[in-house]
Amino acid sequence: MKIAFLSGTSIAKSSLFDDWTAREVETVHGKAIVRSRGDFVLLNRHGPSYLPPHAINHRANIQALADLGYRDVVALCSVGSLQTELPPGTVLSCADYISFRPFTFSDTELRAQGPEIANNLIPRIAAALPYPIPQGKVYVQTPGPRFETRAEVRVLRQWGGDVVGMTAAAEADLCREIGLNYNLLCIVDNFANGLNGSSLSPEAFRELVRANQEKVNDLFRRLLALFA
Repeated sequence: MKIAFLSGTSIAKSSLFDDWTAREVETVHGKAIVRSRGDFVLLNRHGPSYLPPHAINHRANIQALADLGYRDVVALCSVGSLQTELPPGTVLSCADYISFRPFTFSDTELRAQGPEIANNLIPRIAAALPYPIPQGKVYVQTPGPRFETRAEVRVLRQWGGDVVGMTAAAEADLCREIGLNYNLLCIVDNFANGLNGSSLSPEAFRELVRANQEKVNDLFRRLLALFA
Protein backbone atom coordinates (compact mmCIF):
# COMPACT_ATOMS: atom_id res chain seq x y z
CA MET A 1 0.00 0.00 0.00
CA LYS A 2 1.32 3.43 -0.93
CA ILE A 3 1.62 5.53 2.19
CA ALA A 4 3.24 8.92 2.71
CA PHE A 5 4.48 9.48 6.25
CA LEU A 6 4.80 13.06 7.44
CA SER A 7 6.62 13.84 10.66
CA GLY A 8 9.07 16.18 12.32
CA THR A 9 11.91 16.16 14.80
CA SER A 10 11.14 12.61 15.95
CA ILE A 11 12.13 11.42 12.47
CA ALA A 12 15.34 13.40 12.47
CA LYS A 13 16.35 11.69 15.72
CA SER A 14 15.38 8.17 14.63
CA SER A 15 17.71 5.68 12.94
CA LEU A 16 14.80 3.73 11.42
CA PHE A 17 15.04 5.57 8.13
CA ASP A 18 18.79 5.94 7.74
CA ASP A 19 18.94 3.52 4.82
CA TRP A 20 15.98 5.03 2.95
CA THR A 21 16.84 6.80 -0.32
CA ALA A 22 16.78 10.59 -0.06
CA ARG A 23 15.87 12.83 -2.97
CA GLU A 24 14.78 16.34 -3.73
CA VAL A 25 11.36 17.02 -5.24
CA GLU A 26 10.87 20.27 -7.13
CA THR A 27 7.30 21.60 -7.05
CA VAL A 28 5.58 24.75 -8.23
CA HIS A 29 5.69 25.92 -4.61
CA GLY A 30 9.33 25.14 -3.92
CA LYS A 31 11.50 22.15 -3.02
CA ALA A 32 10.91 19.33 -0.58
CA ILE A 33 13.23 16.54 0.56
CA VAL A 34 11.79 13.05 0.88
CA ARG A 35 13.12 9.61 1.73
CA SER A 36 11.63 6.53 0.13
CA ARG A 37 11.64 2.76 0.34
CA GLY A 38 9.37 0.63 -1.80
CA ASP A 39 5.86 2.10 -1.75
CA PHE A 40 6.59 4.26 1.29
CA VAL A 41 7.76 7.83 1.30
CA LEU A 42 8.77 9.88 4.33
CA LEU A 43 8.83 13.67 4.57
CA ASN A 44 10.31 15.60 7.49
CA ARG A 45 8.12 18.71 7.60
CA HIS A 46 10.96 20.78 9.09
CA GLY A 47 13.42 19.88 6.33
CA PRO A 48 17.00 18.61 6.64
CA SER A 49 18.32 21.70 8.44
CA TYR A 50 15.24 22.29 10.66
CA LEU A 51 12.90 25.12 9.80
CA PRO A 52 10.87 26.35 12.80
CA PRO A 53 7.10 25.87 12.48
CA HIS A 54 6.29 29.37 11.24
CA ALA A 55 8.87 29.06 8.44
CA ILE A 56 7.84 25.64 7.05
CA ASN A 57 6.88 25.61 3.36
CA HIS A 58 3.73 23.53 3.81
CA ARG A 59 2.65 24.13 0.22
CA ALA A 60 5.83 22.54 -1.14
CA ASN A 61 5.62 19.62 1.29
CA ILE A 62 2.03 18.66 0.46
CA GLN A 63 2.43 19.40 -3.25
CA ALA A 64 5.46 17.07 -3.34
CA LEU A 65 3.44 14.19 -1.90
CA ALA A 66 0.68 14.77 -4.44
CA ASP A 67 3.14 15.05 -7.34
CA LEU A 68 4.68 11.72 -6.31
CA GLY A 69 1.29 10.07 -6.65
CA TYR A 70 0.42 9.57 -2.99
CA ARG A 71 -3.16 9.88 -1.77
CA ASP A 72 -2.97 8.56 1.80
CA VAL A 73 -0.92 10.56 4.30
CA VAL A 74 -0.20 9.46 7.87
CA ALA A 75 1.09 12.39 9.91
CA LEU A 76 2.67 12.28 13.35
CA CYS A 77 2.74 15.54 15.29
CA SER A 78 4.26 16.49 18.61
CA VAL A 79 1.70 18.29 20.74
CA GLY A 80 1.13 19.86 24.11
CA SER A 81 -1.83 18.57 26.10
CA LEU A 82 -4.65 20.94 27.03
CA GLN A 83 -6.38 18.27 29.12
CA THR A 84 -5.11 16.64 32.30
CA GLU A 85 -6.43 13.23 31.19
CA LEU A 86 -4.03 13.31 28.20
CA PRO A 87 -0.60 13.15 29.91
CA PRO A 88 2.82 13.16 28.22
CA GLY A 89 3.42 9.91 26.35
CA THR A 90 -0.19 9.62 25.15
CA VAL A 91 -0.69 8.74 21.47
CA LEU A 92 -4.02 10.02 20.14
CA SER A 93 -5.85 10.98 16.98
CA CYS A 94 -7.57 14.29 16.23
CA ALA A 95 -10.67 14.52 14.06
CA ASP A 96 -11.10 18.30 13.97
CA TYR A 97 -9.03 21.42 14.45
CA ILE A 98 -8.90 25.14 15.12
CA SER A 99 -6.43 27.29 13.20
CA PHE A 100 -5.41 30.90 13.59
CA ARG A 101 -3.87 30.91 10.11
CA PRO A 102 -5.75 28.82 7.52
CA PHE A 103 -3.62 27.58 4.61
CA THR A 104 -4.49 27.35 0.90
CA PHE A 105 -2.77 26.77 -2.41
CA SER A 106 -4.58 29.75 -3.91
CA ASP A 107 -4.07 33.43 -3.16
CA THR A 108 -6.91 34.53 -5.42
CA GLU A 109 -9.90 32.23 -4.80
CA LEU A 110 -12.41 31.67 -2.03
CA ARG A 111 -12.32 28.05 -0.85
CA ALA A 112 -15.92 27.16 -0.03
CA GLN A 113 -15.18 23.49 0.69
CA GLY A 114 -15.17 22.81 4.41
CA PRO A 115 -11.81 21.52 5.70
CA GLU A 116 -11.69 18.17 7.44
CA ILE A 117 -9.37 15.40 8.60
CA ALA A 118 -10.09 12.24 6.60
CA ASN A 119 -8.66 9.75 9.12
CA ASN A 120 -9.60 6.92 6.74
CA LEU A 121 -6.75 4.77 8.07
CA ILE A 122 -7.03 5.57 11.78
CA PRO A 123 -9.41 2.69 12.67
CA ARG A 124 -6.98 0.22 11.06
CA ILE A 125 -4.02 1.80 12.85
CA ALA A 126 -5.80 1.86 16.20
CA ALA A 127 -6.69 -1.82 15.90
CA ALA A 128 -3.04 -2.72 15.26
CA LEU A 129 -1.59 -0.93 18.29
CA PRO A 130 -1.08 -2.72 21.62
CA TYR A 131 -2.53 0.22 23.55
CA PRO A 132 -5.74 2.23 23.11
CA ILE A 133 -5.49 5.61 21.41
CA PRO A 134 -8.05 8.31 22.20
CA GLN A 135 -9.79 9.40 19.00
CA GLY A 136 -11.94 12.30 17.88
CA LYS A 137 -9.88 14.93 19.68
CA VAL A 138 -9.56 18.60 18.70
CA TYR A 139 -6.19 20.01 17.62
CA VAL A 140 -5.47 23.72 17.99
CA GLN A 141 -2.74 25.22 15.80
CA THR A 142 -0.93 28.31 17.00
CA PRO A 143 1.52 30.21 14.79
CA GLY A 144 4.70 29.48 16.74
CA PRO A 145 7.59 29.40 17.06
CA ARG A 146 7.18 30.12 20.78
CA PHE A 147 5.04 28.11 23.16
CA GLU A 148 1.69 29.52 24.24
CA THR A 149 1.30 31.83 27.21
CA ARG A 150 -0.68 30.61 30.20
CA ALA A 151 -3.49 33.01 29.31
CA GLU A 152 -3.58 31.63 25.76
CA VAL A 153 -3.75 28.09 27.12
CA ARG A 154 -6.76 29.01 29.26
CA VAL A 155 -8.52 30.41 26.17
CA LEU A 156 -7.72 27.35 24.04
CA ARG A 157 -9.17 25.07 26.70
CA GLN A 158 -12.36 27.15 26.79
CA TRP A 159 -12.63 26.81 23.02
CA GLY A 160 -12.74 23.03 23.32
CA GLY A 161 -9.16 22.23 22.34
CA ASP A 162 -7.63 18.96 23.49
CA VAL A 163 -4.07 19.43 22.25
CA VAL A 164 -2.04 22.31 20.84
CA GLY A 165 0.61 22.28 18.12
CA MET A 166 1.99 24.39 15.29
CA THR A 167 1.73 22.34 12.06
CA ALA A 168 -1.15 19.85 11.63
CA ALA A 169 -3.97 22.24 10.74
CA ALA A 170 -1.92 23.71 7.90
CA GLU A 171 -1.23 20.23 6.53
CA ALA A 172 -4.88 19.20 6.90
CA ASP A 173 -6.07 22.34 5.05
CA LEU A 174 -3.76 21.69 2.11
CA CYS A 175 -4.37 17.94 1.96
CA ARG A 176 -8.12 18.49 1.83
CA GLU A 177 -7.75 21.10 -0.89
CA ILE A 178 -5.53 18.97 -3.12
CA GLY A 179 -7.40 15.70 -2.56
CA LEU A 180 -5.15 13.80 -0.15
CA ASN A 181 -6.44 11.76 2.79
CA TYR A 182 -4.86 13.21 5.92
CA ASN A 183 -4.60 10.88 8.92
CA LEU A 184 -3.52 12.60 12.11
CA LEU A 185 -1.68 10.91 14.96
CA CYS A 186 -0.33 13.01 17.82
CA ILE A 187 2.08 12.20 20.62
CA VAL A 188 1.87 14.33 23.73
CA ASP A 189 5.32 15.62 24.69
CA ASN A 190 4.24 17.95 27.47
CA PHE A 191 1.38 19.56 29.30
CA ALA A 192 0.59 22.98 27.88
CA ASN A 193 2.07 25.94 29.72
CA GLY A 194 0.57 26.24 33.20
CA LEU A 195 -1.63 23.14 32.94
CA ASN A 196 -1.36 20.74 35.86
CA GLY A 197 1.19 23.05 37.47
CA SER A 198 3.60 22.71 34.55
CA SER A 199 6.22 25.30 33.69
CA LEU A 200 7.92 24.89 30.32
CA SER A 201 11.58 25.51 29.60
CA PRO A 202 13.68 24.51 26.57
CA GLU A 203 15.63 22.02 28.69
CA ALA A 204 12.51 20.40 30.17
CA PHE A 205 10.85 20.16 26.75
CA ARG A 206 13.89 18.50 25.17
CA GLU A 207 13.95 15.94 27.97
CA LEU A 208 10.27 15.14 27.47
CA VAL A 209 10.79 14.68 23.72
CA ARG A 210 13.78 12.43 24.39
CA ALA A 211 11.69 10.31 26.75
CA ASN A 212 9.08 9.79 24.01
CA GLN A 213 11.56 8.87 21.26
CA GLU A 214 11.43 5.08 21.76
CA LYS A 215 7.64 5.17 21.77
CA VAL A 216 7.76 7.05 18.46
CA ASN A 217 10.21 4.51 17.04
CA ASP A 218 7.95 1.65 18.12
CA LEU A 219 4.92 3.37 16.59
CA PHE A 220 6.65 3.75 13.23
CA ARG A 221 7.86 0.13 13.30
CA ARG A 222 4.28 -0.98 13.73
CA LEU A 223 3.00 1.36 11.01
CA LEU A 224 5.58 0.10 8.53
CA ALA A 225 4.67 -3.50 9.32
CA LEU A 226 0.94 -2.77 9.13
CA PHE A 227 1.08 -1.24 5.65
CA ALA A 228 3.83 -3.45 4.19
